Parts: sequence; structure tokens; C-alpha cells
Amino acid sequence: MDRHRIIIDTDPGQDDAVAILLALSSPEEIEVLGITAVAGNVPLSLTELNARKICELAGRPDIKVFAGCDRPLGRKLVTAEHVHGKTGLDGPVLPDPKMQVQDGHAVDFIIDMLRAEPAGSVTLCLLGPLTNIAMAFEKAPDIMQRVREIVLMGGAYFEVGNITPAAEFNIYVDPQAARIVFGSGVQITMMPLDVTHKALVTPARNDALRAIGTRVGVAVAEMTDFFERYDKEKYGSLGAPLHDPCVTAYLIRPELFTGRHINVEIETSSELTMGMTVADWWRVSGRAPNVMFMGEIDADGFFTLLTERLARL
Repeated sequence: MDRHRIIIDTDPGQDDAVAILLALSSPEEIEVLGITAVAGNVPLSLTELNARKICELAGRPDIKVFAGCDRPLGRKLVTAEHVHGKTGLDGPVLPDPKMQVQDGHAVDFIIDMLRAEPAGSVTLCLLGPLTNIAMAFEKAPDIMQRVREIVLMGGAYFEVGNITPAAEFNIYVDPQAARIVFGSGVQITMMPLDVTHKALVTPARNDALRAIGTRVGVAVAEMTDFFERYDKEKYGSLGAPLHDPCVTAYLIRPELFTGRHINVEIETSSELTMGMTVADWWRVSGRAPNVMFMGEIDADGFFTLLTERLARL
């Protein structure tokens, strides 16, 4: 398997943090070209700060972090402090980073990187609202054909919504951006709630992370300690679903996931169902498939991989 060269677009978020750490701990399979921050779980000033904190936690202050869009396309920003806490990374106490955010806008970095690298060599790993990517595609349509693949966390079918009855948070925050990305013609692999809600940090799995004994292992355990309180109360689950790490785990061990190539459209007109990912699982619409929609995960294999890789940092 060749090495994935990736840009991570993110709104950290405890689960975003774990996804980034998993990528940075897996240099055999993944090279992180840069991290772009977007407003989502918390405002942009915190998401770009959190991205830098995570890089320093991983011992990778060399990673370039860019700040991107601070609001959705034409809508008011919706954030999720009720899930992630006021900082977005509540749980561990992480020091302010010494590394600086890069000059320039994340959208321009994405465009420049895709134009500079060989066509078909860069994968976009999208962990938050899709504003930065949609803006890049709108500003420079030529880059769409240069993307190797998009792997994203977002949407749902059977699980439906976690921020409204019909919509998952990342898509709901900027459905107009999602519609642009899903209609781009770029190959998309999608990790919906249907998969991520099966990747639960049970007490035993969190104990294994804490038992790593390193600063990273303890910090991740503290993140999930905080993160899980919301899901336990809302869903009655045994622990927190690790949504975003499914994206980077897929690049390392794609055999952990199974899905179906289907058509997915984004609702942008009805306030009742705004941001809904209309997934044609049974192929009844006649619309051409545009997404590999994952439906199942080997959760034990996923957590074994996660624990083994985080122990490297």
C-alpha cells in the first residue's frame, strides 16, 4: 500500500484531536502535509489554537496549521460547546502552544498544495464542517480533479441526526458547503453516525488508553472521560463514540470498515430537515452513486489499532 499524503481539515473537538494524533502516530501509512482549521465545534479562534495544542502534544510542532473560515456559507455559525466544553478540548489541561499559526488563509493553502503536488496524490481528511473545502473548490475549480480522495466524518442514514432530528452536526453547520463538496465529482468515502456510534470508548477501552502511561495516552483518556458524559446522558450508551478517528483509521486499515457505494444528496432548502444527508441506501432514486457510505466497523480492531498507535507518541 502506498503512503497517504493528507491535509486534515478540522474543528477540534476531542474526537478531532484523537484523529489527528492517530494520523501523526502512523508515518508508515500517512504523511500530514498540513492542518487547516475551520469554525465548528467551537469558534475558529479556538479550533486553530486546539490544532496547535494537539500537534505539540504529539511532539510535532513542525506541522503547519492554518486558520480558515470563521463562519458557514450564508448561515449563522452553530457551535457545540454543550458537547466539547467551552474550549473544545475540555478534559485534559494542555499548555498554550509555542508554535505559531501560519500566515495566510487555509483555503489558499489547500489550493496551493493541490496545485503544487502531483495530481491524484493528496487526500483530504475532513473532520468538521466543509466550509474551507467548498470555498477552495469554488475559488479554484481546477483543484477538484487533482484530489485523490475525500474521506470525511459526517451525515447519517439509519442513525439520522445528532444536532437536529434529521441532521448530523458537521453537515448541519454548513449544508451549502456540503452540497458543493458532495456534488464536486471527487471520490468520497463517508463515515456517518451509523459507523461512528459503533466505535464506543467503553470503560475497558478507555482504561487501555490510560494504561499507555504517556502524556498522550493519559490526555486522550481524559478527553474521552469528559466527552462521554454527553453521549451517556443523551443515548444511554456505554461511552463516547469516537467519530473523527474513523477517518484516519480508514486510511491505515480500510479493512476495518464495510459500506456501499450509493448516492447522497444534501438538503439545503427545508429548515425542518436542513443538512440532512439523503442517502439512497437501496438505490431507488436512479441518481448515480457519488459516495462510499460506510455502514459497519470492526470496533475491536479499531480500538486495538488506536491503542497501539497512540502508544508510539
